[in-house]
Amino acid sequence: MATNKIEAYHNVLALIGNTPLVKLNKITHDFDGAFYAKVEALNPGHSNKDRIALHIINEAEKNGILKPGCTIIETTSGNTGFSLAMVSIIKGYECVLAVTSKSSPDKINMLRAMGAKVYVCPGHVSADDPRSYYQVAKRLHNEIKGSVYINQYFNELNTDAHYFSTGPEIWKQTKGKITHLVAASGTGGTISGIGRFLKEQNKNIKIIGVDAYGSVLKKYHETQEFDGDEIYPYRIEGLGKNLIPTATDFDVIDHFEKVTDEESAHAARDIAKKEGLFVGYTSGAAVQAVRQLSKTGKFFDKDSFVVIIFCDHGSRYMSKIYSDDWMREQGFFDSKNIEKEKPIEFIR
Repeated sequence: MATNKIEAYHNVLALIGNTPLVKLNKITHDFDGAFYAKVEALNPGHSNKDRIALHIINEAEKNGILKPGCTIIETTSGNTGFSLAMVSIIKGYECVLAVTSKSSPDKINMLRAMGAKVYVCPGHVSADDPRSYYQVAKRLHNEIKGSVYINQYFNELNTDAHYFSTGPEIWKQTKGKITHLVAASGTGGTISGIGRFLKEQNKNIKIIGVDAYGSVLKKYHETQEFDGDEIYPYRIEGLGKNLIPTATDFDVIDHFEKVTDEESAHAARDIAKKEGLFVGYTSGAAVQAVRQLSKTGKFFDKDSFVVIIFCDHGSRYMSKIYSDDWMREQGFFDSKNIEKEKPIEFIR
């Protein structure tokens, strides 16, 4: 029977979630097991942070915390800020963001394009330094009347968003066959929420976190001690921390694997060239972790069904890992890697 019903969404927020699972074929060809990517770049805000932005704001509205005329404030390396700005546009809130200087210029320009007020803070200062993006966000919250501080690092709703959405999606998409989850850990909300849900379905599923050299998460997971001597500057955005976020449920994580800036950058570029998936820095970090773990022969076997979280889209890193100039400036190109790059030919 013919119908005149228009096939359309009420607004962009209806597109959040239900992202696809895509089999990785070439980049994991030599590894034992089957490997799949959960492609979060296909959220409307191009990252997994859409999920937490919508969930936290909806809950704040339900509880009467957010009211018309309020200002949303957050600390972000870029992706959460973009998602919050997007949700704020639809729901009619102002958005003010404290951003680390590690964030790519692409991300900062995107935040401004979405109408957010952006404060760029030094990326390599301690968390309690008044210039840090944590402290700047707190100061702005105290100064701006009627503001609500999202505080994703210490907000249980960050974890809940993935417990109620991403986790069930993965379980359904894999028909319960998943044996391992690999995810970058920053605030820890993604890996903790998904991990908690999956462990409730099958306690034998292994949850593997990806950490950066220069971050404290891996050692804290293993020793329950915060070691400030672990902290030093690194380049990957949205991965690792110089503090311990309460949004991270360390009990559901079985292992942390540390990766380098350089290898993660090349891994991201490899994903684009071998799988046709244009992904961000942390996706490269996750694949690099899988490479390292596969070489040990202790984590995966022929029956492994591994899901890797690809957090965001490569367009946010055009001035960084996808810029040959930036890669050279970081010393990430050697004779072996430079040969892979195809030069631009100008026709005159």
